[in-house]
Amino acid sequence: MSFSVRGVWWRGFVASVVLVPVVGCGAAGGEGGAGASAESASVTVDFAAEFEALEEEFDARLGVYALDTGSGDEVAFREDERFAFASTFKALLAGVVLSENSLEEMERVVTFDESVLVPHSPVVEENLESGMSLLELCDATVRFSDNAAANLLLEEIGGPEGFGSALEELTGDEVTNPVRWEPELNEAVPGDERDTSTARALTGSLEAFALGEVVPEDRREVLVDLLVRNTTGDDLIRAGVPDGWVVGDKTGGGGHGTRNDIAVLWPEGGEGDPIVLAVLSSRDVEDAEYDDALVAEAAEVVVEALG
Repeated sequence: MSFSVRGVWWRGFVASVVLVPVVGCGAAGGEGGAGASAESASVTVDFAAEFEALEEEFDARLGVYALDTGSGDEVAFREDERFAFASTFKALLAGVVLSENSLEEMERVVTFDESVLVPHSPVVEENLESGMSLLELCDATVRFSDNAAANLLLEEIGGPEGFGSALEELTGDEVTNPVRWEPELNEAVPGDERDTSTARALTGSLEAFALGEVVPEDRREVLVDLLVRNTTGDDLIRAGVPDGWVVGDKTGGGGHGTRNDIAVLWPEGGEGDPIVLAVLSSRDVEDAEYDDALVAEAAEVVVEALG
């Protein structure tokens, strides 16, 4: 399936999925997230030792949650501990905007001036004179992690507060806590629960938007296409899965060594049942650098655990 928006061709990526509600029973108890059902059993695969070894090797804290939507099996490690979500929220933000606007409405052009520019706004900066459609803003937000584009989309839905309310209403996510705008939300001070979430909650919300019925099918295909064509994730989850798998992801990075990636993985060239995965990481030092290899190797452990 393909369609044209302001001269840009978008190819929808169609995936047939089986949605399996699960009960979280991983390594750490705590806050729940979207996508869980207390009436269904699940199998949690225990690879805690491997994740602990990665934490020691990279001097970092990891939060991991993965769901195999075919079998219902889970991989969970610190899945209910809070981490700064950084730019991973942009995938969910695009999902909210697409849920609220038809494809025709997504062609509405938003105009702006230099006052919207914040650090890392390469696409918006190039379009100050022409403005951008809502769909183009989603493209810039998801595929290029453009911060001004994300802020413009936040304005469309009532700011961080409106975003949080939409997540709760659409996906049942009461854990993700958006408060600030880009780029301040990336500060990631330990203990500050503003602009944080958990691996379980982010996985549940991503599953709802990319694989569920929250977004109508025609617009859901657009979101999945944006995730699959993301330009920022080659060295993260994508680097940790076997050749031939199809990955749609959204990365994030911030202070205190924060490095995250949330993704939908389609094994066997898109033919297998998808896996939804969140890998979150942080370090204790304010100016600590992150290493993409940590996220990639955590994804390798998940793939091994789920067979």
